[in-house]
Amino acid sequence: MSQRVPADPLWPRVVKVLLLLQLCSHGRSPHAASLPRSCPAACICTSDLLSCSRQTLQRVPRALPPTATTLDLSHNALTQLHDRWLAALPHLEALHISHNQIKDLSPQAFHNASYLRHLDMSSNHLHAVETHYFDALVSLEELLLYNNRITRVDDNAFTKLSGLRKVYLSWNNLTTFPFHSVQGLGNYSLRTLDLSSNSLSSIPVEELAALPEHIRNGLYLHNNPIRCSCPLYLMLQRWKQQGFSSVKDFFEEHTCKVSDNVPRSLIKFLKYSHMFKNCSAGPEDTHPVPFPVMVGQTLLLACNASLPAAATTYMWISPHHEPIKHPGNSNRSLEVYHNGSLKIAAAKPWHSGVYVGLAINSPHNFSRLCEVNVTVHYPKPDGETFSTGLTTLLGCIVSLLLVLMYLYLTPCRCLSCCKKPAPLSPPQECSAQSSILSTTPPATDGPNRKVSANKHVVFLEPVRETQNGKIRLALGEDFPDPKHPKVLQLKSDSESISSVFSDTPIVS
Repeated sequence: MSQRVPADPLWPRVVKVLLLLQLCSHGRSPHAASLPRSCPAACICTSDLLSCSRQTLQRVPRALPPTATTLDLSHNALTQLHDRWLAALPHLEALHISHNQIKDLSPQAFHNASYLRHLDMSSNHLHAVETHYFDALVSLEELLLYNNRITRVDDNAFTKLSGLRKVYLSWNNLTTFPFHSVQGLGNYSLRTLDLSSNSLSSIPVEELAALPEHIRNGLYLHNNPIRCSCPLYLMLQRWKQQGFSSVKDFFEEHTCKVSDNVPRSLIKFLKYSHMFKNCSAGPEDTHPVPFPVMVGQTLLLACNASLPAAATTYMWISPHHEPIKHPGNSNRSLEVYHNGSLKIAAAKPWHSGVYVGLAINSPHNFSRLCEVNVTVHYPKPDGETFSTGLTTLLGCIVSLLLVLMYLYLTPCRCLSCCKKPAPLSPPQECSAQSSILSTTPPATDGPNRKVSANKHVVFLEPVRETQNGKIRLALGEDFPDPKHPKVLQLKSDSESISSVFSDTPIVS
């Protein structure tokens, strides 16, 4: 009987060897075939984070995972960013490119990054902030440009960034800044503008005074060689009194330069304010003029200004930081005339607040004319118009009537003694708590009684009739004496009378 020969077990091994040789011919290892192709070798990739920091990269890696929302390229040697390099990252929200060597940006460097909200380009070699640098970042909220070499910021650098909240430009070489570009003409959400530690030599006080309050609260100007002046000192002192963080948090770091010829003549003018004690408050330091109105009333706000009408246009900033020019806002609830007056057709509670009137002589020259604090009230009801004096008089009259009623209309409290007495019984006293104040002796005196003038007898408890020689109380009407019709008199069956107050007899 022939036996079956088993199959050769070596042929599966041969197949594996052939596969390994094929992989090696393509220059890849078996373990490399399982790695994601979109993660660069010098980076660390997670679900939505791509970190390529501190790798001495001179170029941005080309293969980037499309799921990344945060990209970190800081601490490298990047010198430029090519056009549309972020097209492969459609969900990118945060980009960190700090501590590189980037000098400028191409016009389309940040195209295809409409969702980017946070951009950190600090500690680079930028020399300016041009208009085209960031105009494609329509969702940008935070921009970090500190510790660069920036000497100029274009007037329209932030015009299209309507959602911008924080801008950090400290530790640069700025000598001027276009404050009018953030004057509430689109940047309503701006809360922080850090210009500290630059080379600003002058500050347009009038332009800063016209900025909305939320921008002034976060406008940091400390550690700059600004020329000393009374308007600058008064403005910062007013900001301090209003509790602005920009002055309160860096009070001693605010410096000014006494002389332009002496570069090191810097003083901490807010800390040593005695040098500016002769500075008097100007029109910009006055408080807003109060203007109370009722709901539904029409009001007209006008600033007294002697400016040439031909070369001047006017603008008002509402309490909601809305710029209003001629002819008015979108729904015409607020109208601006050619002479600069502001009309509110029908005042509503939401119209309350401070209105700032501005005069515009040129695209970059704003002057504040006045501030008006409008307060809209509801009319008081008619029930609240009672005179205080009349109310007091009525109260006195009512009180007097109550007193008289208590004195003369007090009801009888002794029901048993108010009954009509029996024919053979002596009369009884009705009021048990009445007072008898008499200086006249009774009509009849017993032979053994002592008569004493100016004696007062007061009964506080009811006196009841008895048959054993005790006191009996009788009404005055039982004793026909026309001279004393309402005086109570005493009668006794015995020769002794006892007082209810003491052991000593009291008689009248």
